[in-house]
Amino acid sequence: MSATGSVLASLDCRACCTSLAPDRPVGTCPTCGHTLFASYALDRIDRGRWREAVARRPTSLWRYAELLPVRDAGAIATLGEGMSPIVALGPVAEAPGVSVVAKDDGGLPTGSFKARGMAVAVSCAKELGLTELFVPSAGNAGVALAAYGARAGLATRIYLPEATSAAVADRAATYGAGVVRVGRTIREAGEAARTAERGRGSFDVSTLREPYRVEGKKTMGLEIFEQSAGSLPDAIVYPTGGGTGLVGMQKAFDELRALGLLERSPRLYAVQAEGCAPVVRALEAGAATVAPWADARTLAPGLLVPAPFASERILEAVRQSGGAGVAVSDRAIVTALRRLASRHGVSVSPEAAAPYAALGPLAARGWIRPGETVLLYLTGSGLPFSAVDLEGSLGP
Repeated sequence: MSATGSVLASLDCRACCTSLAPDRPVGTCPTCGHTLFASYALDRIDRGRWREAVARRPTSLWRYAELLPVRDAGAIATLGEGMSPIVALGPVAEAPGVSVVAKDDGGLPTGSFKARGMAVAVSCAKELGLTELFVPSAGNAGVALAAYGARAGLATRIYLPEATSAAVADRAATYGAGVVRVGRTIREAGEAARTAERGRGSFDVSTLREPYRVEGKKTMGLEIFEQSAGSLPDAIVYPTGGGTGLVGMQKAFDELRALGLLERSPRLYAVQAEGCAPVVRALEAGAATVAPWADARTLAPGLLVPAPFASERILEAVRQSGGAGVAVSDRAIVTALRRLASRHGVSVSPEAAAPYAALGPLAARGWIRPGETVLLYLTGSGLPFSAVDLEGSLGP
């Protein structure tokens, strides 16, 4: 075995304090059913030497090997994911005086930020001897699992809501994945997937139902820290469906703080569609968990998550950062998609347009202020989407 240098120590449950050795496949906490998180022996890392070593490594997310859970380098399934650019957008009329930058994951393998989580989750699955993986998905996660499963030589099955575009299903199938269309929302697809897969010996890599996708998403925060030369933006605006990215970024900032590399972390703002905003509603109500959103509707597939799993962790990440949540209309999302392209030359998916649409409401509420730097997290490429078609779906 060629060691990566990972200082992974245990898998821990924040709800009941169960701690497990990370030497066998595990989904949620066997004691209480909540999410397990990877913990690292950070005292084994010399922060100065580590930063110098990271700077010399190839520009993929695997440069942070010590803070990732894969211990056998031979198990890594990679397509070169990570280190997406941060681009200054210039003046934005909706947020006067605010310096707006964007981190664009649309150029990652498979076209979205989902490459991060699946690269790490699939690599861990291979290392732990798993052979079959499945996931319910609104699209991007399924395509990413299919691609990385093919890279690792593992069988994959993707469960997509019935309204998912044929192009997404075809992409997943091209990678060799089994594709099943079922249900109206990702929640319904997930329920059907877990029923169908029961007893097959397969492993569920759904959002926050296993410990390692969030570790891949954590690299978003690690990259922002490194690319900002330690001077982090004041706020990060993030399109929120399953919410793993919020949890992952806050985990990254917590670990950097524990290493003595960070004093202040950015405020995190969760952006959702008005037709499906369970996280925003819970944040506004001061609730401890998210209540399912009835009759969820939005043209942004990745935001159509009416009941995100482990919602208490999502809310915890936002609140710990001093952030909040904001909902935007589908019409505002399409307008933002067009403005990002025509004003800034950046093509994004509807989900990724949502943070740009949120700039005006955030500025109007005083949550982002003149003189601050605000980072928009652009989670996916606009190449599969037509602005004309999206506008046509809005109705009168």
